[in-house]
Amino acid sequence: MSAPADTHQLVNVVALLGAAVVVIPIFRKLGLGSVLGYLAAGLVIGPFGFGWFNDPQSILHVAELGVVMFLFVIGLEMRPSHLWSLRREIFGLGTLQIAVCAAGLTLLGMYVLGLRAPVAFIGAAGFVLTSTAVVMQLLSERGDLTLPSGQKIVSILLFEDLLIVPLLAIVALMAPAGMEVSPAERWKAIAIGAGCIIGLLAAGRWLLNPLFRILAQAGAREVMTAAALLVVLGAALLMQLGGLSMAMGAFLAGVLLSESTFRHQIEADIEPFRGILLGLFFLGVGMALDVSVVLQDWRFIAMGVLTLMVGKAVCIYVVARLTGSDHHQAIDRGVLMAQGGEFAFVLFGAAAAVGVIEARVNASLTAIVVLSMALTPLFVLLQRRLTPAAKPSLEGIEAVSGQSASVLVIGFGRFGQVASQSLLARDVDVTIIDNDIEMIRSAEEFGFKIYYGDGTRLDVLRASGAGTARAIAVCTDRKEATDRIVELVRDEFPQARLLVRSYDREHSLGLIHAGVDFQIRETFESAVQFGSAALIELGVDEDEAATIAEEIRKRDAERFELEMAGGNLMAGAKMVFGNQPGVPRPTPFTPPKRRSRTLNPEEVPADTVDDDAG
Repeated sequence: MSAPADTHQLVNVVALLGAAVVVIPIFRKLGLGSVLGYLAAGLVIGPFGFGWFNDPQSILHVAELGVVMFLFVIGLEMRPSHLWSLRREIFGLGTLQIAVCAAGLTLLGMYVLGLRAPVAFIGAAGFVLTSTAVVMQLLSERGDLTLPSGQKIVSILLFEDLLIVPLLAIVALMAPAGMEVSPAERWKAIAIGAGCIIGLLAAGRWLLNPLFRILAQAGAREVMTAAALLVVLGAALLMQLGGLSMAMGAFLAGVLLSESTFRHQIEADIEPFRGILLGLFFLGVGMALDVSVVLQDWRFIAMGVLTLMVGKAVCIYVVARLTGSDHHQAIDRGVLMAQGGEFAFVLFGAAAAVGVIEARVNASLTAIVVLSMALTPLFVLLQRRLTPAAKPSLEGIEAVSGQSASVLVIGFGRFGQVASQSLLARDVDVTIIDNDIEMIRSAEEFGFKIYYGDGTRLDVLRASGAGTARAIAVCTDRKEATDRIVELVRDEFPQARLLVRSYDREHSLGLIHAGVDFQIRETFESAVQFGSAALIELGVDEDEAATIAEEIRKRDAERFELEMAGGNLMAGAKMVFGNQPGVPRPTPFTPPKRRSRTLNPEEVPADTVDDDAG
């Protein structure tokens, strides 16, 4: 007895989800990334693996919405002013990279792969269109999307999305006799595309914000989610009807909503759908790899993957260097964008439909693109492991040398900035060092003089004036770095009073054992003050809130002393809790009338869950 059709469809859904749930954690644990995991899972469950799916194209058509939603979310982060500031990268850098890569890959196709000129051009044009899905996902996983180097890559990808329209027009012009598109039809297609863009811009300008305002007033959360999906899919559909890129339509819709007061709500509603559908897209790409074609024409495909990926990476590297990127950024961009993309499938299909390329060549070129997408995460991983990390440029930044201030402050993050204000306000002679280049440059914009230096190195501490400093304030935010600095200062610079920012209670205990003169948990006092303010906002009397806060400090001090009782502490070491320079044994506390009872020391939570981690 055969299973009903709806049951079979449910089995397919379970298979897709199961493949993702099983494979992705394994690949991420191995450091291979989720993209490669999705592609491998798709190959395993596809028609050329276990054969659970026989029509990967149908999955790809649905899963392309993942790419669409990804571009919509990127658009939400791109305010029109920011997008305008990227115009040189989008149209200047994008045009230069596309032109150089297209010319270079066409020549490689003709003279290395032996393709006819029209076929070589189509293959090169398709391979030039980088996979937006693969690159965006890798950039997102690395956290590089908002960096200047990431923004340049995003700009180039946006230009490539625009390029699919003229490339399809060129394919139509290359059609053999009898299959050409008439000039009237061509101008009609251009007019329809322009009309769709104008219509989308008008809707975004005058309709979207009022629509979401009305829905927000209705208070129906599910309707807001439906409206967000409607905007994304509607914009994508409008662009598709105009013969344009669905992803570009979604991106424009996101840009139009980027300054809306509902932007964060819309992004939160779209995010779950985006992640699932984008994963489904990579699964579909893995399924689409026709293993039989690869086996039949493996020499040409292997040569094509190697030639086109290396050729494109070299062209991108040359363009990057010519436009001012350093060696490391140029290599990173070349390897990251060395693959073909999803738009190549559309271009190859259109070329095959009008007879520019044969069906067999279409299948081989498609296999080359899919393999390049699958290999990119591996090549990126190898590149990042084999290429040494770029050293930050110290141009315009003074390295610390020959300082002799009364106080040395190590670390100028959020904590160090606030801590140093009291010293500077009293005109204390202070030397401040940090090893974060961007932090130093930002601080200089506000008039602070920060020297570049790594406080965990003894030679840097000497150059910073630690040998003559009366006090050394360690304001770093990493426990390992803090402990290393404390060890060096205690051994080499005993004349300096040592004040240290600690991470949590356990870290404070270790610092006291190390003999520091002053330590304070980085968020304990602010959390106590926060709780006191919350009581006041709830109507509790200010004196009573202050009394409760003081009790919390004393109970915390009591627990701290109990934990120290078993260790050998250096005599005279100060314990600091909040803003108390030294806390005696707590005196009996009379609870205020609003409270039902006080806490016993044993009831104070332990630092298994940090009381002040944040």
